[in-house]
Amino acid sequence: MMLFRSVQHEDLGDILNLSSRAGVGLTTLPNNQEYLAARISRSIDSFNDARGRAQQGFLFTLEDTEKHRVVGVSALEVAVGLEAPFYNFRVQKSVQASRELSVYNTFETLIVGQDYTGCSELCTLFLDPDYQGGRNGVLLSKSRFLFIAAFRHLFSKSIFAEMRGIVNQQGESPFWNALGQHFFNVPFAEADYLTVTGSKTFIAELMPFHPIYVPLLPEGARQAIGQVHENTLPARTILEKEGFAYHNAVDIFDAGAILDAEIDNVRTVKASRLIHVKESANVSRSQDGAPCIVSNLHFQEFKALLLNISYPLDSDELRLTSAEMEALHVDDGDPVRFVSLFS
Repeated sequence: MMLFRSVQHEDLGDILNLSSRAGVGLTTLPNNQEYLAARISRSIDSFNDARGRAQQGFLFTLEDTEKHRVVGVSALEVAVGLEAPFYNFRVQKSVQASRELSVYNTFETLIVGQDYTGCSELCTLFLDPDYQGGRNGVLLSKSRFLFIAAFRHLFSKSIFAEMRGIVNQQGESPFWNALGQHFFNVPFAEADYLTVTGSKTFIAELMPFHPIYVPLLPEGARQAIGQVHENTLPARTILEKEGFAYHNAVDIFDAGAILDAEIDNVRTVKASRLIHVKESANVSRSQDGAPCIVSNLHFQEFKALLLNISYPLDSDELRLTSAEMEALHVDDGDPVRFVSLFS
């Protein structure tokens, strides 16, 4: 059984192993035990209401319950940029014209901004490559929306996801090589690492705040703007089907696309509903059934499963096996949040 759940302290070893496979560019999952332990502690504090809004962040795991092993992570930040600035590039169109020469040129510029200050963020999505078949990635990504729907008051009006940009097998970013390294004088991997481990002041100190003229950049850097890493394409597809879109905002280091949406317009948030569970010994989980995500309503011990439902989805009750009810920590008659992946 694959179980989506809130993180626990004992997950550190598995998450550290996952981080070693994530590679350069996944900023919020560095291979650093001290950082990851602090990240887990911050999440647990958030679940215990021991953090202010500016510091609240929730970390979730995907557990293979048969092997008792964490095989994926994903996270939510309640509101970014309230303590430390959250920078991005805004891609803007500029026009220059000469009536005398009959020349009319349009070109793009990059402007440093803080467009997402106060917004909620989807982040830290990584799934063990050995588990990327089936719908594990969908469960790991979309279950966060059920958490948001259940505890909507915690989150902002808007939400965004900073997608991992183009990085080659050597861990180099063509965009960083063309732009960032000239101002920061450190390799891409080091700059990426410094931002996540807390050393962010250098961005404000060294970042060029004048417009960057895109036509002056090498072709590889230009082509990277607004694109995502090949391993991130499935995650981008999931979010776009949820209603997220690219609105010309990119990461300041690798120029990866930033996707955003209004939370109340996110498909899973809108389509999810409350339903009561009923324990049943005769439940069919045929592959022909409709895939649905079901979550409990426990804030501190949030859990979700992906189940194939073979009976009408508009039923007033959801039949679960005793094992499924135990996994979700619910009893007969308890309410749960429920959504079909294709409704």
